[in-house]
Amino acid sequence: MSEAVRLTQLPNGLTVVSETMPRVETISFGAYVGTGTRNETAAENGVSHFLEHMAFKGTTKRDAAAIAREMENVGGHLNAYTAREQTAYYCKVLKEDLGLAADIIGDILTHSTFIPEELERERGVILQEIGQANDTPDDIVFDHFQATAFPDQAMGRPTLGTEDIIKGMKRDTLTEYMRNHYGPSRMVIAAAGAVEHEPLLELVQRHFADLPNVAAHEPEVARYAGGEFREERELDQVHIVLGFPSTNYGHRLHFPTMLLSTLLGGGMSSRLFQEIREKRGLVYSIYSFANPFRDGGLFAIYAGTGEKEAGELVPVCLEELKKVQKDVTQDELNRAKAQLRASLLMSLESTGSRTEQLARQLQVHGRVIPTEETKQKIAAVTIEQVQEAAALAFSGKPTLAALGPAAKVPSLAAIAEALAA
Repeated sequence: MSEAVRLTQLPNGLTVVSETMPRVETISFGAYVGTGTRNETAAENGVSHFLEHMAFKGTTKRDAAAIAREMENVGGHLNAYTAREQTAYYCKVLKEDLGLAADIIGDILTHSTFIPEELERERGVILQEIGQANDTPDDIVFDHFQATAFPDQAMGRPTLGTEDIIKGMKRDTLTEYMRNHYGPSRMVIAAAGAVEHEPLLELVQRHFADLPNVAAHEPEVARYAGGEFREERELDQVHIVLGFPSTNYGHRLHFPTMLLSTLLGGGMSSRLFQEIREKRGLVYSIYSFANPFRDGGLFAIYAGTGEKEAGELVPVCLEELKKVQKDVTQDELNRAKAQLRASLLMSLESTGSRTEQLARQLQVHGRVIPTEETKQKIAAVTIEQVQEAAALAFSGKPTLAALGPAAKVPSLAAIAEALAA
């Protein structure tokens, strides 16, 4: 661990981590809760996201307007997000305003009031957000993909929840979920930038003292199933996501899988972009991504294309998936390594990115991983390991989600047969 990084676990189990970054005048500060969509029951799907919204709607000493006003009075930025395995509340302020940042985030996580009028107002906002997502095909197709890959389980449910569940969600559901999941043992407080660790500790102890103790909650194991989702809509394009089960964070092929995604569909020089967009003109947008979880992962390809082009696009894409299992050049692997390494190092120049990385590493790996260690792991990946990662991923049962004029998109059975040939 770098000398600039300091880590303390308080007696109540709350983890506090900081990284001092020279020559910056700002601090990013956040509370990262190790709970998200996959910790929800079916009946409360969307509660993590609803709770994230409600946290900004008033506390015992600040109303919603005061929360926004106090942060913007000092030029700070306050935000939050909900993911499948984490909920984050974070801000960026000038270094002299760290006390205010800790005060506000501590306040919203320990003294939120969930006033009924605000709850009803925010319920309407979330329903609008769900409606907007449903009207955005290149957004909602990923929810359909996730639900098909992990059917009838928390890992497959939408982060926003559904309209019916959100309409019926009661105040007690939010307060009980917060009381059961937002405890010090499940939270990391992280800060990066012009920060000193000891003053940070004092602020955290003062403003997060009222966090309740919570029991350990292990989410259900993610059970990849795969399958096919297809919805005909009158759109100019068909939106396609084709994916496979993949590696988790701790898998020995984690970095080979990340490099596989980069060289296959991670940039303008990638195989899919060059073959499908540049040479054939079949798409405007195509890319691949690898999403690791704690106990599994997904490797997927997204493409948006015209109805006529869909029948050609998928077979060409499948050919590239077969080729990459047998033929990877050292030049393209070196290029992928340079891209991944540069992305890592560039992100470290951002106080916000660094804060998020510190928290995620602690929650996933139980330690802060030195940058040099990550660079060495990337550098050590061989051609054979990338091919092994490809063979492992693309031998699994596929998941297909297609939204739009999808008649010419091959069936899941045809895709599986083509990959096996």
